Amino acid sequence: MEETNAVVGTISRPTLAEQRKQWFKEFMKPFLVVVVIYITMYMIRNNFKAAQPLLKSQLGLTTTDLGYIGFVFSIVYGFGKFIVGYIVDGKNTKKILSILLLLSSITVLCMGILFTMNNVPMGWIVVLWSLNGLFQCVGGPSCASVITQWTTRSNRGRYIGLWNASHNIGGGFAGIFAVWCATTFFKGQVAGMFIIPAIVAAVVAIGTFFIGKNRPEDLGWNSSEEIFGEPVEEANVDAENLTKWEIFKKYLLTNPYIWVLCVANVFVYIVRIGIDNWAPLYVTEHLNFSQEAAAQTIFYFEMGALVGCLAWGYISDLLKGRPALVATVSTILLPIGIIGYQLGTTEFVINASLFMLGMMVFGPQLLINLSMLGFVPKKATVVSGGLLGAFAYLFGDSMAKILLAKISDPAKDGVNFFGHVLHGWNDTFIIFYISIVIIAVLLGIVAFAEEKRRKQLSA
Repeated sequence: MEETNAVVGTISRPTLAEQRKQWFKEFMKPFLVVVVIYITMYMIRNNFKAAQPLLKSQLGLTTTDLGYIGFVFSIVYGFGKFIVGYIVDGKNTKKILSILLLLSSITVLCMGILFTMNNVPMGWIVVLWSLNGLFQCVGGPSCASVITQWTTRSNRGRYIGLWNASHNIGGGFAGIFAVWCATTFFKGQVAGMFIIPAIVAAVVAIGTFFIGKNRPEDLGWNSSEEIFGEPVEEANVDAENLTKWEIFKKYLLTNPYIWVLCVANVFVYIVRIGIDNWAPLYVTEHLNFSQEAAAQTIFYFEMGALVGCLAWGYISDLLKGRPALVATVSTILLPIGIIGYQLGTTEFVINASLFMLGMMVFGPQLLINLSMLGFVPKKATVVSGGLLGAFAYLFGDSMAKILLAKISDPAKDGVNFFGHVLHGWNDTFIIFYISIVIIAVLLGIVAFAEEKRRKQLSA
């Protein structure tokens, strides 16, 4: 490949060797931007969970009200992932992320101001929190798009994994920060849990807008594949001459592996949310753990998830970009943690099992997204991630909450599953085991397809 300086207009393009030397420094700017933005998005999203007790005690909202607000948020978030993703794909997603964060912060600020009123209209809370879901819905796919533009198949996994860990950090500290804001600045009033985080988010949004570039080409450089001497995939070349709808139809709508990954992601969410959402209730009702011990279950699961995010992407890179294969292996290991979680009776066994489950379930959770990036051109990364997320939230998330609730609730009659009634906490594990088998089979199919693509690229 030619290493001499090329002239682009009046700007001299650095040689490929110079670009490789400068790549890490330039890439770290947008990479750190997407990490900080994603942490901040969770800061003005998970604060609502932490605020629920005060919303009930100070503003008189009921548990049903809170459930309705969360349900509408999930619906808007799920549909928005696909619709908004289609709109923003192919544009400067780094700048769009900052704009969306700013809009989200304004919405949350309005909610905080609303909470200073004596009589808070329920309708306005639903509308504003739904708007927050709309503005945040493509946050994840847009971050992945920026990273994809700057990386190649052989080094993408580690950076996607590092970035993905930011949601564990943001989600974990959102409640702590929100409570501190309310206590420090608002004398414990719930409004402070929204107003101060929203102001911080607005500052972050404005500051990050001007830092870094969306892709190497914006610096006048070559593409990331050309910089590192890797073959440019035919899909990326082909997409340059196609409209957005033609790209969507050719690489997503008619691609069976995209739909296989979407269905696999539904069952990943059933396992992930089924454990994460119900662990505190399970250990209190089934094992009679204290409230303090129940709260710790979330911490151990999230810490395992954090380790998983950091590890699985890097392992995929060590295997030269085989995310579906690595995801299949981590899925096969999941039953070890499930068995410990199901049969354990002590806090140590339960927490150790939850740590392992968090680590293992984030193998497919992370790598399904990474695998999908290998099947679509870079111009379709946001909409593909949005489609994946829409399936996850509209089907997997809702099934994990509604279906498992009906099975585990002693006041209900359970669920009839092919003539067998599933009822009680132990029967929820049957759903987990069935889901794991389905995930492993579907990801195994995609792993074979990935190997076929690798051979085609190296031919």
